[in-house]
This record gives sequence, structure tokens and C-alpha cells, in this order.
Amino acid sequence: FWDFLILFFCLPVVIFNEITKKRLLGDMSCRIVPFMEVSSLGVTTFSLCALGIDRFHAATSPQASTRPIEQCQSIIAKLAVIWVGSMTLSVPEILLWQLAQDTSPVSGGVTEYCTMKPSSSLPESIYSLVLTYQNARMWWYFGCYFCLPILFTVSCQLVTRRIRGTEKKSECRGTKHGQCESHLNCTIIALTIIYGLCTTPENVCNIVVAYMSPDMSKQTLDLLNLINQFFLFFKCSVTPVLLLCLCRPLGQAFMDCCCCCCEGCGPDTTSSEGSADSKLKTEMSSSIFFDKPRETPPPLLALGTPC
Repeated sequence: FWDFLILFFCLPVVIFNEITKKRLLGDMSCRIVPFMEVSSLGVTTFSLCALGIDRFHAATSPQASTRPIEQCQSIIAKLAVIWVGSMTLSVPEILLWQLAQDTSPVSGGVTEYCTMKPSSSLPESIYSLVLTYQNARMWWYFGCYFCLPILFTVSCQLVTRRIRGTEKKSECRGTKHGQCESHLNCTIIALTIIYGLCTTPENVCNIVVAYMSPDMSKQTLDLLNLINQFFLFFKCSVTPVLLLCLCRPLGQAFMDCCCCCCEGCGPDTTSSEGSADSKLKTEMSSSIFFDKPRETPPPLLALGTPC
């Protein structure tokens, strides 16, 4: 859902700015777009950490195959903590960015762009905090939004494999539960790989810009920022598709909803066929268990016959 918000709101604003050199929604977009992008990184980071903990609990549970399904209220509470925490950590982005104007030396027109400069009208205590965040922003990005999810996922996978052991994996490999667990682990690893590949260019650019910004022109900095944003948009586009393809229950539920919406939620012929098939299977299974005693028994041997 957060990836959808990024594509629905941030992508049109960025494209409109690159085409017209005007900021859509003015100063508000300069503050909201970075806030939503950083919040997206936080949501993905903490979601991967939560999924890693869930896989660890599934591996260390004494009765993993009979582990009860988590209640909807618990899942919503975890999502609320992830979203509120991510948005809270992204609040400094709202106070850090502001709209600026510049005159183009080629066309002579006025261009609008977003600059990372806190407003001087802020209270002194908040202004000092925002400046501290600006100075530590590069390493905060690198540590929290890049190293944390990757290291957390890798460590959880290694500990999970260590706890399971070769004997337990060999026992569960052929079972349906073992295949489901390995499939979920592969899904988490794939999500982490996509996230790492899409956030690596931004972290590299941040480190390069931090040490070489005086030697780089404004056009180069704008181009690097645009590339970083489109990597984020690519991540937001690929992640839902990857989830639907790798997580089979979620993908099947999504396809069922799409088919239901396309057909107008009318009576489905496949459901009647499925019910008929299930009825036929039930009758066949009942015949297997209850028809055998009805067979005529073999003729009894006459007593007293010679052996």
C-alpha cells in the first residue's frame, strides 16, 4: 500500500517537475515527497526486520507445523508500529527541505527546485536538531535504511538454518510444511536483494556527494538525485509484483479478487463445478470406506473336509 502511495503521488510530481521546471503544489511537494520517500524506506526496512523475526520464531517453535495462525489484530498492531515508527523518523525531512528559485542562464526563465536548507524561522532548539539531522543524514541513511535490513535478514536466515540443523531440514524437506517454510524464506531473501540493489546507488551517491560536492555542478547533482528517485520508484513497482509471484496464497487471493471484479461478482460456474467435483470426491471417498463391507463375503469352507 505504501509503494502504491509513492507511485501515485511522488512519481507524477517528479515527472511534472522535470518537464516544466515548476514544482507541483509548490513548497508542499518539496516537503511531502522526501517525507514519503524516506517513510517508504523505513516501512520496507522495519517490515523486513519483522519478517525475519517471524521466520526465526517459526523455526524455533517446538511445534512449528501446528503453530496457530496469528490473529488479525496482532498483525494490524505490528503494521501500525512499523508505519508510525517510519513516519516519526521521517518528520525531520519536512523541516529540512524548502522551495527555492533560480534564473536559468540559457533561457532566462525562472526555475523552481527543492533545496536541503532548514528555514531560519524555526525555533532555535528545533533548528539545531534539524541541522544535526542534516549533518548525520548520510550515515543515518546508510546505517538504518541500508545496513540494518540486510544484516538483520542475513543474520536471521543464518541463525534459522543453524537451529534447524541438517536432520530437521531433511525430515521437513519432503513435507508440505517444510516446502512452505523454505518458500517463505526465499520470498524474504528476494525482497531483501531487490531492496539492497535499489538502495545501493543512492547510498553511493550520498557518500560521493558528501565528499565531492564542491567539485560537482548543480546539473550533475540534480541528475544524481533524479536517478536515485527513479531507483526508488523501480523498487516500489517491483516489490508488489514480486510478492504476488512468490507468495502463492497472496497471489491467488489477488487473482480471485480480480476475477471477481471482472465478472461483476456474479455466480461463478467454476464454483458450481468445484462443488460438484467435491461432492463426487466425497461420494467416491465414502464408497471407498463404506462399500467394502457390503461386498459379498467369500464362500465359507465346509467343515470336516480333508486338509
